[in-house]
Amino acid sequence: MQKIDLILLKYGEIALKGLNKPIFERKLLDNIKSRLDKIGKFSVRRAQSTVYVEPLDDAADMNQALKILKKIFGIVNICPVVKCEKNMESIAKTAQECLSGLDPSGKSFKVEAKREDKKFPLNSPQLCMELGGILLDRVEGLRVDVHNPEIVVNVEIRGEAYVYTQKIKGAGGMPVGTNGKATLLLSGGIDSPVAGYMIAKRGVEIEAVHFHSHPYTSDRAKEKVIDLAKEVSQYCGKIKLHIVPFTEIQLAIIEKCPENYLTIIMRRIMMQIAEKVSRQNGSAALITGESIGQVASQTMESLVCTDNAVEMPVFRPLIGMDKEEIVTISKKIETYETSILPYEDCCTIFVPKHPKTKPDLAEIIEAEKALDDIEEMIEKAISEEEVLVIK
Repeated sequence: MQKIDLILLKYGEIALKGLNKPIFERKLLDNIKSRLDKIGKFSVRRAQSTVYVEPLDDAADMNQALKILKKIFGIVNICPVVKCEKNMESIAKTAQECLSGLDPSGKSFKVEAKREDKKFPLNSPQLCMELGGILLDRVEGLRVDVHNPEIVVNVEIRGEAYVYTQKIKGAGGMPVGTNGKATLLLSGGIDSPVAGYMIAKRGVEIEAVHFHSHPYTSDRAKEKVIDLAKEVSQYCGKIKLHIVPFTEIQLAIIEKCPENYLTIIMRRIMMQIAEKVSRQNGSAALITGESIGQVASQTMESLVCTDNAVEMPVFRPLIGMDKEEIVTISKKIETYETSILPYEDCCTIFVPKHPKTKPDLAEIIEAEKALDDIEEMIEKAISEEEVLVIK
């Protein structure tokens, strides 16, 4: 594997933030440092809309760093770089060494150059032409294609000369922690981890609430959700997971409420609990993995009834997606295999045979009056929550 002297990180949207740009840049650097601290000592610094990640000792694993950086929001491109002296012979030799690991014979290439150091004698187009000519002479079988090259040799002239042939796609989005905090209703299914990932990508810090119905749902079901939180945390950093006991409330709903309204009433109470937990922990909104029409509790009418239960905004990033689109993202972020493990959560037990697909809000509010002690039950459930910090 080609040696890596340092890693250059490029960002996109952050560059458009005007006077607020330094705030976003500082948060991105903080997020990078906190994630890389776990695997070694690195220098992380910023200059000219680029972040430099450089090892401070031999124990710092650059290949492991690449894996971590690919999952940090705010980074658009990741460039593993070889450093060299700022003269054409050194740059050409380094570029040739980089090409040698790519089996370049018979392949097309082009050179792209960026000259930040204006004292360098060649400007960017001149550098591209000069280096391209040298590589054509020295590398057998290489040919030029400036429109659709198989290989791009990148050269950046900064404090030193940097050469790289690999530009890895980053996670994109905004640095987590730059756009407030929201609380994810995290089940053991496919959808909610994807919803959390998508909102975190916009810079939102994530907390999570999970409802556990012991003994009707097993400890393996709870462990599955913890594992999902760990997988999502690889993208959004630390997650505070609130595991709320729901058995008593769920049994009361089954005993006292009409069967065809069980699911929607259960969802409304979950939302109320999540809202209370959110307010206690400084979250400004709720996040769910609902998609219109996917199941009976996600029809337009059902969603209206669910939203009526809370005052806090509800973010539903999957609302217009079909299942195939959601599954594609879950596989990309590596939550899918955990999500399909056969351990049921409280949303999949006690499902009515004929749930109401077009519920009437007035009827639901009337049915909920049978739960005369629901406020006390909600407070009791919150007081008995288990809180885990997932990193």
